[in-house]
Amino acid sequence: MIASIRKQNPGVYSLPLFLFMFLLTACEKDTPAPQAQEPTPPTVTIATPLIQQVTDWDEFTGRLYACESVEVRPRVSGYLESVNFTEGRIVNKGDLLYVIDARPYKAVLDQTKAELEKAKATLQLAENDLARAERLFKTRVMPEEELDSRRSQKSAAIASVQAAKARVVAAELDVEFTQIKAPITGRISRTNVTEGNLIKDGDNDSNILTTIVSLDPIYVYFTADEQAVLHYSRMDMEGSRESSRTTPNPVYLRLADEEEYMHEGHMDFVDNQIDMSTGTMRGRALVDNPDLLLVPGMFTDVKLLGKGPYEALLLPDSAINLDQTKRFVYVVDENNIVERRIIKIGNKHGDLRVIRDGLNKEDRIVINGLQRVRIGMKVTPEESVIETKG
Repeated sequence: MIASIRKQNPGVYSLPLFLFMFLLTACEKDTPAPQAQEPTPPTVTIATPLIQQVTDWDEFTGRLYACESVEVRPRVSGYLESVNFTEGRIVNKGDLLYVIDARPYKAVLDQTKAELEKAKATLQLAENDLARAERLFKTRVMPEEELDSRRSQKSAAIASVQAAKARVVAAELDVEFTQIKAPITGRISRTNVTEGNLIKDGDNDSNILTTIVSLDPIYVYFTADEQAVLHYSRMDMEGSRESSRTTPNPVYLRLADEEEYMHEGHMDFVDNQIDMSTGTMRGRALVDNPDLLLVPGMFTDVKLLGKGPYEALLLPDSAINLDQTKRFVYVVDENNIVERRIIKIGNKHGDLRVIRDGLNKEDRIVINGLQRVRIGMKVTPEESVIETKG
């Protein structure tokens, strides 16, 4: 019975399923598909460059040298009697440093003085003989040949007196040289010889008794590369900055333990050629050192007047990006679209950097949110103002 019913009604079960599928398809066609929403433009902070009067200072590494440095040597030989200074102290020009036994030289001085007196007596006798000869020649008692001989004797006596005087001066100098005095004011080094030693005059290194270096003022030497030399030369030609050869341009020094450039000086020398081995030119500045803090041989940072004052565009370093060798910033145009702008940077002033080329004062620069922007992207800008802290 059941089997016969299934054979007689095959569409009883398929019709409801067909109607359900039809209605489901119709509903899908009538329901609108959801539309994709556009992403919200990222928010970034923008600002125009800060316009400010600035002065460029170029930085170098320098080394301090004494303006005057003297190797103290003996000018006569003899036994050293005394050392009259404290090693490492300041000595003044003319201070007595060493005393050499002067007795042999005083004896020579006494001898030369005696020889001078003898020469003077001989000259006096020659003058008297000449006077008598001239009187006798007038009375024709003495021949002319004898008169000429007396004149020659006087001339020889005069020469002998002059030679004796010269020997006396030389002997006096030898006696004076037994007292070795400081030729300059400065700090003296240790003594290389002690009392009782025989010292000899000469220019060998073994004859150096000690050294003295001046401290106030003091020199700082530094070198500039060829590009810097050309830069300074062109500024001098343009009239924007005079050459340090002719103008005492200001410099400032900073020691290893200092944060600021605290020591002031000025340029006083620039060399006449570029060193072929290093490609640099040497310059020198003179720096006051009243507290004697600067010591010859120290390394120091040197800040030399470069250019200015002039009006410059300034940006924080955090807004400047680096692509291999090129520096660039992100600029937002009037449609809030981001573009990349290649720039040339200058010196740093406080916490900001000079922009030499590539920007205008009206450009809107991304200064915060750089990691969220891409070239051609639209952004939501928030206006800000660049301020400097130093």
